[in-house]
Amino acid sequence: MKNKKILSLVLLLSAGSIIIQSCKKLDQNTYTVVPVDQFYQTPQQINAGIVAPPYTALTPLQTENVFQLNEVSTDEMVIPTRGNDWYDGGEHTQLWLHTVANDNANVNGGWTDLSAGITKCNFSISILNGLKNKPSNSDAIVAEISVLRDYYFFLMTDLYGSIPLITSYSSTASLAPVARADVYAYIEADLLKNIPLLSTDNSAGNTAIYGHFNQWAGYMLLAKLYLNAQVYTGTAQWTKALNAANMVINSNKYSLQPNFLDNFTYSNRGSVENIFCIPFNYPLIKGNVIQMYTLNYNNNLTFNLTAQPYNGFCAPTAFYRTFTDVDKRKKMWLVGQQYTSTGAAIAGVVLSPYVNELSNPADSFKYAGARSVKYQPQPGTGSDGTSNDGVRFRLADAYMMVAEAQLHLGDESDALVNVNKVRLRAGVANLTSLSYDDLLAERGREFAWEGWRRNDLIRFEVATGKKYFTGARAPGKSQDAADNHTFLYPIPQPQINTNPLLKQNPGY
Repeated sequence: MKNKKILSLVLLLSAGSIIIQSCKKLDQNTYTVVPVDQFYQTPQQINAGIVAPPYTALTPLQTENVFQLNEVSTDEMVIPTRGNDWYDGGEHTQLWLHTVANDNANVNGGWTDLSAGITKCNFSISILNGLKNKPSNSDAIVAEISVLRDYYFFLMTDLYGSIPLITSYSSTASLAPVARADVYAYIEADLLKNIPLLSTDNSAGNTAIYGHFNQWAGYMLLAKLYLNAQVYTGTAQWTKALNAANMVINSNKYSLQPNFLDNFTYSNRGSVENIFCIPFNYPLIKGNVIQMYTLNYNNNLTFNLTAQPYNGFCAPTAFYRTFTDVDKRKKMWLVGQQYTSTGAAIAGVVLSPYVNELSNPADSFKYAGARSVKYQPQPGTGSDGTSNDGVRFRLADAYMMVAEAQLHLGDESDALVNVNKVRLRAGVANLTSLSYDDLLAERGREFAWEGWRRNDLIRFEVATGKKYFTGARAPGKSQDAADNHTFLYPIPQPQINTNPLLKQNPGY
């Protein structure tokens, strides 16, 4: 065997974890060990070994635990139990009903996925800072990875509240939870420090930074942080949210994509609106499996898929009905008689928008619920995923965040201008007045299944007192407890078992 060059590094998978190796005796091979300083010599090696790994941890966020925690708990996504399908110990029903157990698999999986991203960021920063001969742009690389880590911290504190704020790759890093307001303060300070060091390019002019945090993605994250300040700290920061989102709009780097659904096609890398995406590229980068999770078993015939979809995620009836027939965004939903790719009707397969219960063994229930084709299904793909890049931030959200901040600051007229820019593309009439109900409903139609709905509902409820998140909804969800403990998920019991410094959130 030819000698192979490998990097002599041990990657700690998560803070406090223990790597247990098998006692089995393995065959030994001779390798050439390359010291760290001799490996990270070229931009390609820096990118592959330091920059890329923290971004790979984003992949499961597109459709897995974090996505499901942020959508199935809301009014825009439900996962019914169809016969024996999708019961999974009741974990999906728990999300919908807000009766989440501390051993819920999605809750533990979300914690694990985000912790993995944070750890990879810390590892890469540690390696880069330890190099004797740093690249000339090392400060910019550290800034970029730090902002990515802030994104993981943001998502984690949004879901769980007080979390360990681990910012170093060290076995002595504190695993004690940090209060949510302090996590907020850290993220704010870190973003303000690092955003100016990021690239001002977008991928239209510099394809090398596609899927990376640039300044405008950083300002989108900062705007999200300020938009939710009242939730995280008790003090609203509408002016700061307005200013951060306006930084993106006023950069003139992005524009609204003329066709809304073009932001989500399996060739959406050309979107002029998308600011930050998780890249997928079947078969090289797998994992965007939304078409498998939502489509009916028989829709493989509709879209020439290589496997039968799983017949799971769908839109609740009330949410589907918020889209008028003239709204171009309604095309994201698949309902009615289903056809093969050649136009032949698929016998007996008629998707109904009505989801009147959470569980039913009847065959007809297999067809209940509008299914999402917002992310365009890709022929020739199946259970490994598609090439649709996962959209995290886009310009329409900057307009809508500005409008929300303006409305809270008493500037309804300017807020209307920004909301109507988004509505114009959808083909619906301009609004002539704007209430919080109107704005939240518009965010629902525009950003359905993009992972923001839980965040939106809680923020609007905290700001107005109306039970947008905790209230009753069909099918089967009753009003949450008056203590609003469901604004947070429980700290996963497996994490408490591993880290006794963690304390369970109230109400669980």
